[in-house]
Amino acid sequence: MNAHLLMLGRFVRSPRTVGAVAPSSRALAAAMVRGLDLAGPTTVVELGPGTGVVTRAISARLGPDAHALAIDIEPAFVAAIARRFPRIEAVCASAADLPSLLQARGMFPADHIISGLPFASLPGEVTTSILDAVAASLRPGGTFTTFQYLSGYPTPLAKSFRRALTERMGSPPERRMVWRNIPPAFVLTWRHR
Repeated sequence: MNAHLLMLGRFVRSPRTVGAVAPSSRALAAAMVRGLDLAGPTTVVELGPGTGVVTRAISARLGPDAHALAIDIEPAFVAAIARRFPRIEAVCASAADLPSLLQARGMFPADHIISGLPFASLPGEVTTSILDAVAASLRPGGTFTTFQYLSGYPTPLAKSFRRALTERMGSPPERRMVWRNIPPAFVLTWRHR
């Protein structure tokens, strides 16, 4: 319940950067990390962890040699992630600064980037700078995973986002549907060529 209240409060205060009134479901979180090998020496980044539903799924799979970084611009979310998941370094920063954040920690390049950012509500120039940062931060063969709600999936903005990321990654996304989320969502995973 605390996570729901925190998410709702942050949404009311800043709907363009939070983008949801409730946390993602556990089913969506499981779909976001499905197929990722986090047991070995790997680096995983979560952009926009919010209240930590996906962070919990990441944390549960982290091996002893894995490194994890969570980045959010909401200080309350960063503090909650740092408190609940000590294995994951939580940073209050912009996702557009991802390459320098990784380099400063000796984590560059990343193997996997998972995003809960509300790209549909972010200004175009912010989305562009974040997508450039993602492409610059992933190793060849690394993955970028995000989701789009079923209701927004066919919109021009969502299509433009997928096209822009496909151009940067050099391959189209793999798509999975998650019905057990409110609202239902597509999980999209690109592999960096």
